[in-house]
Amino acid sequence: MNRIRIVAAFGVVLMLLGPGSVAHADAGDDKARLDKQLQETQATLEAATDKAQQAAADHDRAQAALPGAQQSLADAKGRVIAADAAVRQAERDRTAADAAAQEADAGYAEAKRQVDKARQDVSVFVAAAYKGGGFAMVNSVLDSGGPTDLALRIEYLNHVAEENQAAVDELTAARMDAKKRSDTAVLALRRAQEAADAARHSLAESQAAQAGAERAAADVQQLLDTSAAAEATANAERSAVLARYEALKVESDKVAEQLRAEAQAEARKAKQRSGGGTGNNAAPTTVVGPKTGAFFLMPVHGWKSSNFGMRFDPVYKVYQLHAGVDIAAGGGQPIVAAADGVVVRAGPSGGNGNYTCISHGLYQGKGLATCYAHQSAILVHVGERVSRGELIGRVGTTGASTGYHLHFEVRLNGSPVQPLTWLPGCLC
Repeated sequence: MNRIRIVAAFGVVLMLLGPGSVAHADAGDDKARLDKQLQETQATLEAATDKAQQAAADHDRAQAALPGAQQSLADAKGRVIAADAAVRQAERDRTAADAAAQEADAGYAEAKRQVDKARQDVSVFVAAAYKGGGFAMVNSVLDSGGPTDLALRIEYLNHVAEENQAAVDELTAARMDAKKRSDTAVLALRRAQEAADAARHSLAESQAAQAGAERAAADVQQLLDTSAAAEATANAERSAVLARYEALKVESDKVAEQLRAEAQAEARKAKQRSGGGTGNNAAPTTVVGPKTGAFFLMPVHGWKSSNFGMRFDPVYKVYQLHAGVDIAAGGGQPIVAAADGVVVRAGPSGGNGNYTCISHGLYQGKGLATCYAHQSAILVHVGERVSRGELIGRVGTTGASTGYHLHFEVRLNGSPVQPLTWLPGCLC
C-alpha cells in the first residue's frame, strides 16, 4: 500500500475542501460532513485490531489536516507576494511624490523671489515719486510741445504706474498658485509615506503568517512521515484483522442457524395448533404489526451513524457485511424491545459484545427476530417473554466497537435484512 486510504469517499470530501471551494464553504457544514465521514470510517474498521485502528486513525488525521495546511501556506505565500508588490509600488509612489514636492517647492521659491523683486521695484518707483520724482513728471509736462503732447506724456506716466502694479498683482497670484501646488505636493508626499508605512506593516504581518503556515505544514508533514510506520503496523496486523472478520462471519452464521431453528420450531407449533397438518395447506400463525406507524418500535433514542449492507475495507481490500444499522447514543441509555417476543440469545457474542436476540414469531411464513449488540448491560435472560417497549438492556461499546452505539439487526429466517424498512422513517 502506498498510503492507508481510509475510505474513498473521505478522499473526495477532502478534495471538495481544496482551493476554490474552501472560501465558499460553510465551516460548520464542512465539519459536520467530515465528522459523519469519520464516523463511517470508524464503523468500517470497528472489527479491526486496536493497532490497525490506531494506524488508520493516525493517517486519517494527517490526511484531514494536510489540505488545510497546504491551502493556508499557499494563501500566506500569495499574501506575501502581494504585500511585497504593494511595498514596492508604495515606495515608487513615495519617491514620485517626493520629487513632485521638491519641484513644487522650487517653483514656489522662484515665484516668491519674483514677487519680492517686483514689490521692490514698485517701492523704488513710489519712493522716487515721493522724494522728488514728481518734479521730473512736472518738468516733463512743462516741456511738452502742446496739449496733445501733454496728454500723451501724462497717459504714459500713468500707464507705467499701472503696469508696475499689475505686474505685482500677477506675480502675487502666481506665488499663491505655487503655494497651493506646494501644499498639495506635501500632502501627497505625506499620504505616500503613510501608504508605504502601511504596506511595510502588511508585509511584516504576511511574512509572520507565512512563517506560521510553514510551521504548520512542517508539523503535518511530520505526521505524514509517521504514516509509514502506520502502514507497517497495518500490514503486520493484516492476518489478525482478517481473522476477526472471519470470526464475525462465523458468529453471524451461528446466529442465523439458531434463529432458523427457532423459526422452524415455531412453524411446527403453528401447524400443530392449526390441526396438525403436514403439507403446505397448513397456515402458520403470523406476527401482526401495529395498525399504524412502523412495524417495529425504535429500540433506542439516537441518530444513525452507520448503514446496513456490504462495506469495503480499503486497508485490507475485503468486503464485509454490516448486518444491521448503528444508532449512536450515550453510554447507559435504555434499550427497549422493538416488539413482543421471546429472548433466544442473551450474553457475550464475540465481536457483537453483549448481544441479545428476540424471536417475534412468524412473519409471512418466515421467522422474524431482532438482535441488539454492544450493550453495556443485558437486563433479560434466555426464555423470558418481553413486551414491545420493555427495557431489555443498556447502550454500551462492548465487542468490536469504536464508540457508544446500538447495533440493531432485523433477521428473517436468520438472515439479516435492511432494518430501516421496519423502523419509523424519522428514526424517532
